[in-house]
Amino acid sequence: MPRASAADAALTAESILRAATEAFAQSGYQGASVGQIAAAAGVTRGAVHHHFSDKLGLFEAVVRAGHERVAASVVARADVESADPRAALRAGCHAFVDAITDDAAARVLLVEGPAVLGWATWRALDASTSMKELREAVETITDGAQAEALTHLLSGAMNEGVLWLVETPADSDARASVHRALDRLIDAL
Repeated sequence: MPRASAADAALTAESILRAATEAFAQSGYQGASVGQIAAAAGVTRGAVHHHFSDKLGLFEAVVRAGHERVAASVVARADVESADPRAALRAGCHAFVDAITDDAAARVLLVEGPAVLGWATWRALDASTSMKELREAVETITDGAQAEALTHLLSGAMNEGVLWLVETPADSDARASVHRALDRLIDAL
C-alpha cells in the first residue's frame, strides 16, 4: 500500500482538526470521543492517534488553532485602522469579541481550554497569539507605561464580555453593549 503524500497527510490532519473543533465545541472535552471525531473526519482512530498523540494533544491543537484564528481576525481588522493606533486597538478588541462569539469557540477557548490544558499551558497559547497582539497595540497608545497591567486588564474584560455574550444570546444589543464598554475603556487609556 503506498504511503500518503505530505499533502494528503496535511489534509487528513486538517480534516481531523475540523471534526475535533466541532465535537469539542458541541460536546466539550469530556463529552467528545476520539471515535466520534474519527468518524466525523472519515478516518480511523489510528489515523487520529498518528497525527495527534492522544485526545489531550488533539484538544491542545484545537485550542492553538482557535487562538491563531482569533488572532488573525484581530490583526486583519486592526490593520484596516492602522493609521490611528487607538482606532486600531478598538477595532482589534471588537474583532476579538466577534471572532470568539461568532466562531462558537468561547466554550473551547475560554472555559474548557484553561480547565483541560491547565492554566500555564492555556496562558502560553494565549500569550503567543491574541495577548501578544493586544500588548503591542496597548504599548503603541500608552508609550509602554503600565502596558503589561493594562494588557491583562483589557484581556480579562474582553474574555468576560465574551462569556457574558454567550450566556445572553437572546439580547440583541449585548454585543453592541460590549463594544461600547470596550470603547470607553480604551478611550480612558
